[in-house]
This record gives sequence, C-alpha cells and structure tokens, in this order.
Amino acid sequence: MKRVSKAVALIAAMLLAHGARAEENTLEWLTNFQRMKEVKPVESKQYREECGSCHFAYQPGLLPARSWEKLLDADALRKHFGENAELDKDTLKAIRDYAIENAADKSWYKRSRKIALSAAEGVAPLRITEVRYIERKHHDIPEKMVKGNKDVKSLSYCDRCHTQAGDGVFDDDTVDIPNYPGWRD
Repeated sequence: MKRVSKAVALIAAMLLAHGARAEENTLEWLTNFQRMKEVKPVESKQYREECGSCHFAYQPGLLPARSWEKLLDADALRKHFGENAELDKDTLKAIRDYAIENAADKSWYKRSRKIALSAAEGVAPLRITEVRYIERKHHDIPEKMVKGNKDVKSLSYCDRCHTQAGDGVFDDDTVDIPNYPGWRD
C-alpha cells in the first residue's frame, strides 16, 4: 500500500513540476482513462455558439495554445480565413481564454497530447489540417473521397465523416465517409 501511495505522489509531483494540469484534478485523471481517451468536448456555450455559427466548433484540444493565440487575435479575426469574424472585446476575451486554457498542449486527453507532441516547437499551425498528427491520420484517404466528394469537400469539415466529432470522438470506428459506404473494406 505504501508503494502505491508513493507512486501516486511521485506521479502527481511530476505532473505539477512540469506545469501540467489535469481536467479536474490529478487523482481523477489517474483513475479515469476512458474519459481521457479522445479530445475534450466543447463545454463553453459561448464558444460553441460563436464559433459554431459559421463552422464546426473545433475543440480547443485540436490545436496548441500558440495557434489559438494567433487565431483569436482581434486583427486575425477581421480576416479569419477570408471572412470577418470580429467579436466584441469581452466575447473575444472569454472565447480566447477558453480556447487557450483547453488547448492540446494543456490537455490530458490522449489525442490532444498526440497533437501537441506533433506540433514542432514554436510552430503555430493556423489550420487543424496543418497539424502533422492530423495529416498523418488522413494520409491514406484518397482525394476523391474528400475534395472530390460533394458532401465533404475538405478535411476542414471534421463532422462530415467523424460521426461523433461533436463529442470529441475521432476514433477510426466512428468514421463514415459520405458516398463511400464500406470504404475500409
């Protein structure tokens, strides 16, 4: 029993020493692996409504904090991928804080950690499709199934194929590419 207590204490100390944080607390993270498997679902109603009014409300755990810092800058939002996505100062602060706080490099969710580790030091991808981990996971999908697919058009539309994307689940077994039933067979 002493060894288990020491092991838990050691793990907790290591997590704290690296400035890492768990979702609610370290003990919950250590004992709840299933919940931590994918990407943390969007919990902020304001984030979901503001970002989701134009596109899929991407989970902050799909990009590192440095990406969200660049994307959610007042100047950057005026020309957000060719659109004006300006927000009032208070709304922008709330959404920016939420995204940075829940970014891939600050999350304990397994897929978010993989995303964070794949982002080169100092690089701030502005598109989720530019993240090396995401590119690697999609490299074997033929272009005709994405760009040539009228119901998908781009990898940017995560929820077109990932049937549980809104819940932060991107497992291969939840993928259904429109117009290509049985594509894995």
